[in-house]
Amino acid sequence: MKHTPTYLYAGNLAPLHSFGPKRIGEGCRFTIWCRDADTLDLYLFESNTDLRPLRSVHLNPDDHRFGDVWSVEVPGVKAGWCYVWRVNRAESDFPDNQYVLDPYAPAVSGAPGWGQTLIRQPGEPYHTGKAFPKGVIVDSEFDWGKDRPPAIAWEDMVVYELHVRGFTAGPGSDVEEPGTYAGLMEKIPYLKSLGVTSIELLPIYEFDEMEYYHHNETRSQLRNYWGYSTQSFFAPMSRYAASGTNGEQVNEFKALVKALHAAGMEVILDVVYNHTSEGGDGGAALHFKVLGQDVYYMHDPEHGHQNYSGCGNTVNCNHPVVRNFIIDSLRHWVTEYHIDGFRFDLATILCRGRDGERMDAPPLIEQIDEDPILRDIKMIAEAWDAAGGYQVGSFPSPRWAEWNGKYRDEIRRFWSGEPGRLPTFATRVLGSEDLYSLQPMGACKSLNFICCHDGFTLRDLVSYRKKHNAANLEQNRDGENHNHSTNCGVEGETRDSEVNALRLRMQKNLLATLMISRGIPMIPAGDERGRTQRGNNNAYCQDNELSWLDWGMDEDRKQLLGFFKKMRLLRQALPALHFSGLIHDQGPEMAAKRLRWIGQDNREPDWPHDQAVGLLLSGRAEHLGRTEDAEDVLILFNASDKAVKFQLPDTEHCKWKMRAYTTARRVHRSTLGTSMITKPHSLVLFSALRNVRDSS
Repeated sequence: MKHTPTYLYAGNLAPLHSFGPKRIGEGCRFTIWCRDADTLDLYLFESNTDLRPLRSVHLNPDDHRFGDVWSVEVPGVKAGWCYVWRVNRAESDFPDNQYVLDPYAPAVSGAPGWGQTLIRQPGEPYHTGKAFPKGVIVDSEFDWGKDRPPAIAWEDMVVYELHVRGFTAGPGSDVEEPGTYAGLMEKIPYLKSLGVTSIELLPIYEFDEMEYYHHNETRSQLRNYWGYSTQSFFAPMSRYAASGTNGEQVNEFKALVKALHAAGMEVILDVVYNHTSEGGDGGAALHFKVLGQDVYYMHDPEHGHQNYSGCGNTVNCNHPVVRNFIIDSLRHWVTEYHIDGFRFDLATILCRGRDGERMDAPPLIEQIDEDPILRDIKMIAEAWDAAGGYQVGSFPSPRWAEWNGKYRDEIRRFWSGEPGRLPTFATRVLGSEDLYSLQPMGACKSLNFICCHDGFTLRDLVSYRKKHNAANLEQNRDGENHNHSTNCGVEGETRDSEVNALRLRMQKNLLATLMISRGIPMIPAGDERGRTQRGNNNAYCQDNELSWLDWGMDEDRKQLLGFFKKMRLLRQALPALHFSGLIHDQGPEMAAKRLRWIGQDNREPDWPHDQAVGLLLSGRAEHLGRTEDAEDVLILFNASDKAVKFQLPDTEHCKWKMRAYTTARRVHRSTLGTSMITKPHSLVLFSALRNVRDSS
């Protein structure tokens, strides 16, 4: 049936490109995308706990629709009010009284506090007013002052991955507002002391930590702790705010970003555009399923929801409507919150077409790369998905860094003592040239990590051979089975002093390797101070001291923290350690001048069999693209269970100084001589300013 639309904004269609609620004087304009609806209803609530709406507005196609866009201007709307939509169709898979959360809501108001269930009780219908999360009308007048992006170069980055709640929720954090944005602000001096440059926050888009309580009786005491189940892509997580959940979260998160910028650190968000909290067939219906699930998801009536994410549904990222939605969301976080970068969870899904096939030139990635607002924002890909897609080394963009899962695995395998790993260990330490040769970003294409939120902590990596995930109530089936870990002789915690000394040394070995490797180093919060999850390598649902950062300090933790800080300073002070060039980016002759591998007992490395090797890195100006010479660096790696002797190279022209060591005792410079016996499972780092005048 044809109709002639009229508009409340006098023929000006520009507002149709701005979705969500927009304040206009004393009123507010509401705009939403919805396909195949007969009519819509807008419900306004004075507060989220109201059982009945304060006002309702009926939208008909003649007055409020243009294509798939519905819009209405409502007078007398105040900031802080909440709202939801209802979609009316003659034929629908969803009930008429199903409320819809606006996908563009700038804030969401649900339960008043983390872990509370005052909004929805067990057995209550999901669509009741008090049960449903509501959008919040925000009128943010935040004063950014002279805030500017830190503009940290890729090669200068040291990434610190942390969970907003877990960082300060535990005892000993000594903050006034534990588990919140405000609490994290109180810990900025600690972050600054670590020398990290980039804070990567686990998901802070609005999510429901109580989803197991609502939908899984046997696991109702568990929480969706990590937050990889996005409910709203424009709203900061409300229950991370100490100031309130009815819009106050907006300014509190902005204050956190501003404070981190003032301290010289950039903010990177871990974002999830590959799936949503609605789940698959039979899951919740919050918004996308009702508004147009065949558009927003890889879904068809015959096969239902496709599941490339492992979480029940897969976002249809390369549909034009969805693609624009994702771009709008990213722009929102950059322009409204001054975010410096994004790490994309399961980013390979962003490269899949509407039928799930992987594309060589996905439109979404190209649009992000060429977007005028996003052009200079840092993008980092977790370049794989849950359906076998693996693009480490081949993610289709020259300007995205990649989480290098191959680096993680090979560094672990070498230091755990697995034989035959020396060649791949050497490749990963030098920037994974096999993956990133000829890339404009050089070694900075590789975001190196040994541990992250997903998997063993660093301490557990050297304390457990097997995962211990019984607390997740999945019969220990969840979590990675191939951890390339070692328990140093005893499974789990022990009072054996020799075992604990070895574990401390192994943690230092791994941290030192990370900090001397070419590429961008990343550690998860707490690895610098020996955090343990008691062998749980998939603590996604553990909102307790298993996941929270332990701020206690014993002698081993003190040593480890001091060692990490030392390695961070050395990486910054020694240009040879943070040089981003790849081995052969200027040909084999230059490669031979830049570095040399050294075998034990003054011989060439036996690559198939050795478990110990030395690496000499040149500090010459012409080798590093600098204007002045810097110190040469020598690193001796010994992953074997035997002492290994190395000849120190060119001692005639280099007076080697021991700068870092992972064993309990250092060798005094006066007794160093021309050789060095490295202890089992150890690493030693030297530096020396070469006497250029006397050497060729």
